[in-house]
Amino acid sequence: MKSKITSLSKNEDFRSILDGKKLSNKYLTIFFRELSDKDNKKLNISFVTKKKIGNAVKRNKIKRRLRNIMNDATKKININLNYCYLLIARSSILKDSYQNIKQTLFNEFEKIK
Repeated sequence: MKSKITSLSKNEDFRSILDGKKLSNKYLTIFFRELSDKDNKKLNISFVTKKKIGNAVKRNKIKRRLRNIMNDATKKININLNYCYLLIARSSILKDSYQNIKQTLFNEFEKIK
C-alpha cells in the first residue's frame, strides 16, 4: 500500500499529538494520536531533530533517512493511517547503521495498531 506522506504544519496539531500516546527506543520517540480533521488516505507524519544533535547538515541527514525509511514502511508494512505521527530523533541515530534504524522503526510501527 503506497500512500502519500504529508507533514503537520499547525502548532495546535503538534501540541495535540504531544498529549497523545508515546513509544520510545534508543533512536527516537514516536508520539501518535488520532486527529479528527486529517485525511485518512495520507500518512500524516512529521520529523523533529533538535539543535543539540548537531549542525544543519547532520539534522537534515537524519530527516532524509527517516523520510526514506517511512517511504519503505508504507510499501512493506501496514501502518495505521488513522493516526498522526511525530518522530523526535535522538543523537544516537547518527552513530548507528541505516539497517538497524530501519529494523527498529519497523518493529515500533508494528506495535502501533
